[in-house]
Amino acid sequence: MIVTSFNIQYGFGSDGRYDLPRVAATLRHSDLIACQEVDRHWSRTNHDDQPALLADLLPDHHGVYAPAFDMALPGHRTKRRQFGPMILSRWPILWSRTWPLPKRRMIDPINTQTAALEAVIDHPSGPLKFISLHLAHVGVEERLDQIAFLKQMLANPTTEGGPWSGTDDEPQRNWTEGQAEPPNPARAIWAGDFNMEPGSAEYRALTGDAPYHPGARYADGLIDPAAGLGLHTHVKVIAGETRRRQLDHIFLTPDLAPCVSRVWADTANPASDHFPLHLDLML
Repeated sequence: MIVTSFNIQYGFGSDGRYDLPRVAATLRHSDLIACQEVDRHWSRTNHDDQPALLADLLPDHHGVYAPAFDMALPGHRTKRRQFGPMILSRWPILWSRTWPLPKRRMIDPINTQTAALEAVIDHPSGPLKFISLHLAHVGVEERLDQIAFLKQMLANPTTEGGPWSGTDDEPQRNWTEGQAEPPNPARAIWAGDFNMEPGSAEYRALTGDAPYHPGARYADGLIDPAAGLGLHTHVKVIAGETRRRQLDHIFLTPDLAPCVSRVWADTANPASDHFPLHLDLML
């Protein structure tokens, strides 16, 4: 299956053109998709409901959306302005939940609330945890706070269980809708715009690399299947210098690492200011 991480920059491409169908065309052949920077009801995107539009444009996928924040929209009673990550899946999404990430107040530039969207996919090989996340775009310490928070929240899926567990002692309220207890698997894929480069402090916090012993890794670290490939997912000109950076990543729990057959970035794609990152996983 093809796993894709794509910061869609609310549909604005590197050419400055707003084109959500172009984003959907980029994603159509992927099976499991983590999107970031998805808008709902912003003036910059014609007040479009982008989660609904992407769902319509990708009818073969199931979708869930998680606003990282929700703002009043002047002149409307119930319509809200929202921004956050989304997950699209070829297979049913059994359940999902949203984790607002720790945030520090900033004087300048602007700093916005970000989130991680956690979902469990009903994959033919068994339940699969999939996380679409967006870490802070400015501060290293803020990203380290966010990574520590996520690692703590997601540390013990077996002990925690799914979104509900136990015997339904109020059947008249129909809490379970006749369904079995939802799974909370340990095997997982973390995908998104991490706003960090390979080898950074944040990267090492996720992978468990031991920098003073090259090649050593802790057992609770995630695996980066793109390590050493020299990929880039973002290009920016800073002080006249063109910088090519890998800010977007797909990390795996160690049990999934042997299933990877290919990792690549589509650096010719103009649909966003980031390039989509793809991974072929043989599950």
